[in-house]
Amino acid sequence: MTQDAWTHIYSTSAEPEAEMLKGLLMDNGIETVLINKKDSVYLFGEIEIYVKAEDAMLARQLLTPETL
Repeated sequence: MTQDAWTHIYSTSAEPEAEMLKGLLMDNGIETVLINKKDSVYLFGEIEIYVKAEDAMLARQLLTPETL
């Protein structure tokens, strides 16, 4: 696996939740990318959260049920 590989760790339909989780991960030194796959007219779909593969395990530990 290359060092630049990104791993999907979470999906949500709520943009504020995605931004909050991104902030949590970034505060812990984990580079995070949000991919918005919501339809712009009908507003269905999800926002996906990706982190670098080497940070995926730590990111999943941070995203416990208490933070979700």
